This record gives sequence, structure tokens and C-alpha cells, in this order.
Amino acid sequence: MTPRQPPSIDAWGGGGFRVSGVWRPGSLLVIDDQPQDWAVTSLADLTPEAFAQVFAAGGAVEFVLLGVGLANALPPRPVRDALKAAGLGLEFMSTEAAARTYNVLASEGRRLAAALIAV
Repeated sequence: MTPRQPPSIDAWGGGGFRVSGVWRPGSLLVIDDQPQDWAVTSLADLTPEAFAQVFAAGGAVEFVLLGVGLANALPPRPVRDALKAAGLGLEFMSTEAAARTYNVLASEGRRLAAALIAV
């Protein structure tokens, strides 16, 4: 089995993220150690449909680490309910805190999806 090589989130701000040394404008979704663009631009845009790729990942994801923007805020109830119904935990915090937390959890081998709204 190949050891995991999760990407690192090296920097955030300015409307995007530097992931493993590569600048990625816009919001970021990391599933199964694969960074990808995420269409969500604000907490107000967040819907259960925004997590379709997370739901499709099945056992590759234990929980979702959600960066909600500049300040911590409660995600919309439909999002919380959909994740719970799928058996996925949800941790939410400011995007800055979530980016730092992702790096720690990924280095520990946790199977998580990071959904980070760009700031």
C-alpha cells in the first residue's frame, strides 16, 4: 500500500490558497488527499449540493472540516442535517483556523474532507 501524501496548505488569504507550493485561487475542497476547486464563495452560498463530491467519496471521508470565512459562524441547517444523515461529522471554524487544523489532522492520517471558503 502506498503511504498517504496529503497536500499541505501553506498559505491562505488574498482570495485563495497555496497548496503544496502551488497557488490556487478561490475556495478549496480536499477529498482523499486531492485538492480541487470548490464553487462556494460565502457561507450564504452553502447548500447540501455543494458537498456532492464529499458524499460520493464514501469511506474516504470520516468528517468534514469546514472553513466558513473570516469569522466562525454556524453553517446553514440543511447542510448540517445532510452531513449528519450521511453519517459524516462536521467541524466548522474560520477558514484560517480550518487551514491550520487541516494540516495537523492530515499529518495524523485522519480521513477528512476539507471544505475551505476563500478569504
